[in-house]
Amino acid sequence: MELRVLRYFLTLAREESVSRAAEALYITQPTLSRQLAELEEELGTKLFERGKRRIVLTEEGMLLRRRAEEILELSDKTERELRNRNENLSGVVSIGAAETRAAALLPQAIASFRNKYPGVTFEIESDTADRVKERLERGLLDLGLLVEPGDIDKYEFLRLNIEERCGILMSASSPLAKKESVSAEDLQGLPIVMNRRKEVRSLYRAALGEGFDRLNVIATFNLINNAALFAEQNVGYVFTIEGTVGYFPSGRLSFRPFEPPISQSTFLIWKKHRAANRCVSKFIEEISMLIKHS
Repeated sequence: MELRVLRYFLTLAREESVSRAAEALYITQPTLSRQLAELEEELGTKLFERGKRRIVLTEEGMLLRRRAEEILELSDKTERELRNRNENLSGVVSIGAAETRAAALLPQAIASFRNKYPGVTFEIESDTADRVKERLERGLLDLGLLVEPGDIDKYEFLRLNIEERCGILMSASSPLAKKESVSAEDLQGLPIVMNRRKEVRSLYRAALGEGFDRLNVIATFNLINNAALFAEQNVGYVFTIEGTVGYFPSGRLSFRPFEPPISQSTFLIWKKHRAANRCVSKFIEEISMLIKHS
């Protein structure tokens, strides 16, 4: 498959019309139709359902769309890196960040870095730890900002010296909000909303003991924003880290740490044995210096 043809395919998938796609690509409709027919023949599968008013992707077409977007994103990223190697330091650094107060380092580090290298820009993606690691593996992200637990031994990493306290996010009107900390026994019989990552749940189980297995878990989540609605509406008690509390309006929600205390470390990670571009290497140095002097 040629990259050019994949771009044609994505344009048609977006426009849902051969005429509009051809216009956007500055090519003729017969040329576009021929190229896509040859792509279907090459792959041995039907990619589009051609209706009277619009063109719709088949199941195989939707799979190719996801893969084509990743392929072209990686191709563009590689092209930028190679083009910038022999120029003044410039380019794009992509960072995937889990929900943690360690993310507050990024604005300061980026501002300081861009004072030295104004030709470098940044792409920040908020996502789950698993998704960040997946995109690192595929080369679609340069760096990941993550919270333990997780398999970070397979990565190069920089410990950020920021510990996140674990606890419960709840409505400020809840009786538990009057306590300074909460235990597994305090939560028995209450509706619990839990992070769905197995590693995180194992961390809680190890720290809270048998009481953890008796909890009434009514829902699981991957990102905190929707889960926090359970707490705000006083219908659930959300397991989370303290660093997520700042994302929500003060006054309506309360965070109370666990007793016994549970904490999670934060890390900046990147792939081992990967020849990082100069922008990424320099930015890692910037973060490292910031940590040493903070």
